[in-house]
Amino acid sequence: MPDTLLSIQGLSAGTEDTPILHNINLSVDAGQTHVLMGPNGAGKSTLGHVIMGDPTFQVTSGSITFDGNDITELSPDKRSLAGIFLSYQAPVEVPGVPLYSFLRTICQMRPELKTTARKFRQRVADICKQLEMDDSFLTRELNVGFSGGEKKKIEMLQLLLLRPKLAILDETDSGLDVDALAIVSRGIEAYRQECDGALLIITHNTRILERLDVDRTHVMVRGNLVGAGDAALIDEIDANGFGRFEAALAAKGGAN
Repeated sequence: MPDTLLSIQGLSAGTEDTPILHNINLSVDAGQTHVLMGPNGAGKSTLGHVIMGDPTFQVTSGSITFDGNDITELSPDKRSLAGIFLSYQAPVEVPGVPLYSFLRTICQMRPELKTTARKFRQRVADICKQLEMDDSFLTRELNVGFSGGEKKKIEMLQLLLLRPKLAILDETDSGLDVDALAIVSRGIEAYRQECDGALLIITHNTRILERLDVDRTHVMVRGNLVGAGDAALIDEIDANGFGRFEAALAAKGGAN
């Protein structure tokens, strides 16, 4: 039997004034790939941020267990050290911090990733080549002046360096052209093959899923998980949209 890596039980959360997530139950086993889909504004990104411990959102009920430990009250840095990675839909620019220094610092914080400076430089160079990324980017300030596609490549670089147990990819395909999407897809595929980590991919674009073997697909509407299935559900949504899920939630008097 596979081991449960992430277990979310009865989770409700939101901002100080606005409930967003309603009684979410979701489990991801080690090594699995899960996809979370839904219309814009459904709460998909909020769920990713709540799993990561973003203080913008407050958990009002329920629990989050990761790798056998209750992390519901843990800070984001401790969740990261435990092995959770969150890619941002719009990566933040950090002026004054060179990309290489940032990468070296975050890896030094993880005992299992500590290595010599020479081996670290080689590892970074190898990943840059894999992602078709110019290594001159490493001397530039983190995300400052980078295009959307370049920022997503940098997130893939972090993913392959950190080798997390669970990677939550929030709209990683957003705004990418065909070439950048292909490179990012290769980065995700490399993470699955090299790290055997679990994935929770938040998306409404099925192109990024074409190279992946998806174990489970979940559908969120207005902060409610309203459907689940195997990879075949992706094709149904691609063909027909989310209409039947929205109608089913409305018929049940689902939360707004």
